[in-house]
Amino acid sequence: MTMKVIFHYLRISSKVPTFHVIREVYDSSNAHERFEAELDKALEAKVDYIIIEPPRLGDETGRWITVGNCLHKTAVASGVVSLISSLLWHDRPVIAAPVCAISLFCTGLYTVSWNYDPCCQYQVLVENNEAVLNKLPLTDVSSPVILGYSPNTKTKYLHRGVTFLSAALCAWQIWRSYK
Repeated sequence: MTMKVIFHYLRISSKVPTFHVIREVYDSSNAHERFEAELDKALEAKVDYIIIEPPRLGDETGRWITVGNCLHKTAVASGVVSLISSLLWHDRPVIAAPVCAISLFCTGLYTVSWNYDPCCQYQVLVENNEAVLNKLPLTDVSSPVILGYSPNTKTKYLHRGVTFLSAALCAWQIWRSYK
């Protein structure tokens, strides 16, 4: 999702999106903790767009979201591969079981670490166009990290459903082969 989509949304939507800007102001020795607390408040409030100016906090948040997305996509992709290989090779659980184990591992790790974190409902929006960045309420920051809220309830159900189906099919396949 780019900033063009955001500005198009702003024009056509009757709902006025909410923004929260975390300014890069170092006025005390614990400024980074204050930035983190401000980010937590914005995440809990489910603000539509969060603009993070401090580079360290932006990088940490971006990496956290990227790792969560990678785990989610790996779990879904490996679950689909496991399902397909289970359907193609009925009598060979050796092929589907390791891929299913990867899906289970990624789903478990995502559930434990990212599922209840409000940050998992945000995506990093990449915008490098100076004209678009100049329209945002920013100070003199060259590349802020912009987070866009997108509820992921359906995605979580898809994620868990694919993993559950792949695990059930693999378990049935293994049980049938040893029977």
